Amino acid sequence: MAKTEMIKVARIYLRVSTDTQDLERQESIIEEAKASGHYVAGVYREKASGARPDRPELVRLIQDLQPGDIVIAEKIDRISRLPLPEAEQLIATIRKKGAKLAVPGVVDLSELSADTGGVERIVLDSIQEMLLKLSLQMARDDYEDRRERQRQGIELAKRAGRYSGRRADAATHERIIALRTDGRSISETARLAGCSPSQVKRVWAQHKRGSFKGCCYD
Repeated sequence: MAKTEMIKVARIYLRVSTDTQDLERQESIIEEAKASGHYVAGVYREKASGARPDRPELVRLIQDLQPGDIVIAEKIDRISRLPLPEAEQLIATIRKKGAKLAVPGVVDLSELSADTGGVERIVLDSIQEMLLKLSLQMARDDYEDRRERQRQGIELAKRAGRYSGRRADAATHERIIALRTDGRSISETARLAGCSPSQVKRVWAQHKRGSFKGCCYD
């Protein structure tokens, strides 16, 4: 009897850091996954910092995960730019759901190690964990380097009298107000607007006080 091939179920996570950035570049991942034989069960698009653990679409992805699902992302920093202990906890949460990661730079040796035992399995598992830790730490280091360069740039601009503060993200704030006016909950508004629940609360509170003028700083 011919062996039945298992369907590879993928859930794709696309993320950029700000509302002004475009997710379009990452959209090709969807067709690539389909072309490689995956059934795409969900696509989760998010505009939020990878250093935030409470990203609404990432939380929804994890809630949707089923055993055997494969989480696909462009790079590991799309999944996490969190400090290493928090990043490892996030990955552990994904694994507890019985899911795997398919991310460039993260080699999945689980199938190889499942067919081995003894010292060989220990070595493969150790290599897997080492590569994952290295990728997660590099993503965090890059985030911290960017923040430090930004801080230095702001300091230089202030000294030169050229710094005027962060630009307001008026489009996001207008979406928040429209969604809340439409009766959406705080959590649903945050998910649809691609921001944090705390930002929704702040913008909505300013709107109700009548102090919202199409912008505020996040």
